[in-house]
Amino acid sequence: MSDLEKKKFPIGPFEAPEGICDTTLDTYIKVIKDFPGRLKNLIEHFTEEQLDTPYREGGWTVRQLVNHLSDSHMNSFMRFKLALTEDNPTIKPYDEARWAELQDSIEMPVKAAMRMLKGTHQRWTILLKSLTNKQFERTFYHPEHQESYTLRNSLAQYAWHCNHHFAHIENLKKEKGW
Repeated sequence: MSDLEKKKFPIGPFEAPEGICDTTLDTYIKVIKDFPGRLKNLIEHFTEEQLDTPYREGGWTVRQLVNHLSDSHMNSFMRFKLALTEDNPTIKPYDEARWAELQDSIEMPVKAAMRMLKGTHQRWTILLKSLTNKQFERTFYHPEHQESYTLRNSLAQYAWHCNHHFAHIENLKKEKGW
């Protein structure tokens, strides 16, 4: 893996697990539950200049990453709810790179995104803990990928997503000696 690839994928690219047992589901739910607090502890003393530092050359700033996490996780939470209330609904994809270029992602203080992330994760955790194994097998259809995803696999991906972007910021912090 090249240095650029290591910076892009500090914990490696997502690989959908073959079988996800109940213990692993519990681990993923804990990642979702704990993530907003972990992220807050990581960035709470960042200056505006640090928040506006890209995690790698050509990459998003920390501010954009935090706003992306809020946007992405709200979308995922909604996809879970759609899958639980409709039969294999087709979800609405969005252009996350273009969202990250909007002014609310580039200029706003991260407090609003952090509040949204905290609330989304609180609700998501309650929802996840209430699901049966049968409900975790419910699906939604992603038209860009032309594939249906189970909630079980989607949860695995979002646990990875939390840790993936956390590692971006954590590695930047170590690299810069902050």
